[in-house]
Amino acid sequence: MSQLEQEIRGQSSVLAGRAEAGWGSASEAARLLRREDVDHLVIAARGTSDNAARYAQYLLGLEARLPVGLAAPWLYGGPQPPRLSRAAVLAISQSGRSPDIRTVLATAQAQGRPTIAITNDASSPMVDAADVVVPMLAGAEQSVAATKTYLASLHAVAQISACLAPRGRADRDQWWERLPHLVSAAVDEQLSRRARFDPLNGVQLITAVGRGLQLSTVHETALKIRELSGIPAEAFSVPDLVHGPIAGVRTTGALWVVSTKAREQPDVATLRGLRQGAGLTVAVADVPELVDAADIGVTVPAGLPEWIAPMVAVIAGQAAALRLGELSGGDVDHPHGLHKVTLTR
Repeated sequence: MSQLEQEIRGQSSVLAGRAEAGWGSASEAARLLRREDVDHLVIAARGTSDNAARYAQYLLGLEARLPVGLAAPWLYGGPQPPRLSRAAVLAISQSGRSPDIRTVLATAQAQGRPTIAITNDASSPMVDAADVVVPMLAGAEQSVAATKTYLASLHAVAQISACLAPRGRADRDQWWERLPHLVSAAVDEQLSRRARFDPLNGVQLITAVGRGLQLSTVHETALKIRELSGIPAEAFSVPDLVHGPIAGVRTTGALWVVSTKAREQPDVATLRGLRQGAGLTVAVADVPELVDAADIGVTVPAGLPEWIAPMVAVIAGQAAALRLGELSGGDVDHPHGLHKVTLTR
């Protein structure tokens, strides 16, 4: 069994392990975000962590009504970085070693702004520039492609959001308890049935679409498939897709749709409208009609809260990426051209 598969299988244990351990630092982060001089949040991240940042952008905007923007780290390396008046700054990085991400935090500190770091390495350089450190607590991740640190990042963001919500944790305790079991069940099913993704092997392009909190899921799915198999993959919200990129959806490619209970989610009509130009279709959804309408249907349990659904739906993308990586004949633990720590500037 590859290290990657072991780490995918270990995700439920990671979430169980940080269920109580993460609340202290989440509360400290929420305290900074509630400061009277903070009215928006800027997040710096790269790669998989960027997709966790998308999750934070939607969840904190939805539940805490906190405007969240994604930083352009390149801007912070020059002599006149952006002004961060009334902003808090959050950095997400599993290694905490990327110089450009640390530069964003350091710039915020220099301007007297509150800073938060979500990282899996509490001794990393990024920590020195953070007022509050929220540890992922995912343990060592040996495979280059991030899986358990991604879910740990989402879990950390969800805890911060819960601390900011008017009712806090009161109405969610049962879901925090159920979450590891939901992830474990999804992992078991998706890995045991990963051969169903074989028809995607060899397609020219995979286009993944979703909306709201599931936008992070389709971006992470596309990234994992591209990392592990080399198959070109991209992600869009449905409105962005139909504003031009839909021209690239062709019969030599595949369409991957993620849809769970929320406002304005892709439905059967959306799938049918988009599949006219597509070859294969995949639906990861909690609506049976949508699952049945796709060539490859993956069922997500119905009734999941919006903040939990992305942690479950992304498992299908991880399993597909693993399977397509296996079929490519490459080393899924060390994909071509990738390193566990990427030092960008």
